[in-house]
Amino acid sequence: MHRKTPTINSQTVIAETRQFRIESLELEFSNGQFRHYERLLRGSSSGAVLVVPMLDKDTVLLVREYAAGLHRYELGLPKGKIDPGEDNLTAANRELKEEIGFGAQRLQHLHTLSIAPAYLEHVIDIILAEELYPEKLVGDEPEELEVVPWSIHKIDDLMMSGECSEARSIAALYLAAEYLRKS
Repeated sequence: MHRKTPTINSQTVIAETRQFRIESLELEFSNGQFRHYERLLRGSSSGAVLVVPMLDKDTVLLVREYAAGLHRYELGLPKGKIDPGEDNLTAANRELKEEIGFGAQRLQHLHTLSIAPAYLEHVIDIILAEELYPEKLVGDEPEELEVVPWSIHKIDDLMMSGECSEARSIAALYLAAEYLRKS
């Protein structure tokens, strides 16, 4: 079923930080109902990438980094924002070099995911990186990230380990595993 999107009758920024903006929306739905919504927007971001770096046909390279939202270290995939003037594949290759010390000769966009689309604007491009080669760029991480090789065939074990709870990384790993299985 195709529905007409609600009409935005008013849109006001109610809070803003260095990275985020909260907007208040007054909406009118096609059936005449009015509702107040709030949504969280990213600052001036051009988007973001989440990279699945394959060291070989069976081994994905994960990173262990501090997750401020949970105040612990988590295993996940390299990720970051797309800088102005970059496309998603260029950003993915830069993030790989900054976070794991490898570039990729082959990059493939697999999918675009949203996170909590009911109130969050953010989407992220899932990029598969293959044919890795050593190359390190200086990134913006406050400490060196630990690179952890993991079998792409043991995603369930990764989830059960309790070290990876980020839904984006888990979804990206399953997408990549399925893509690689079919190709």
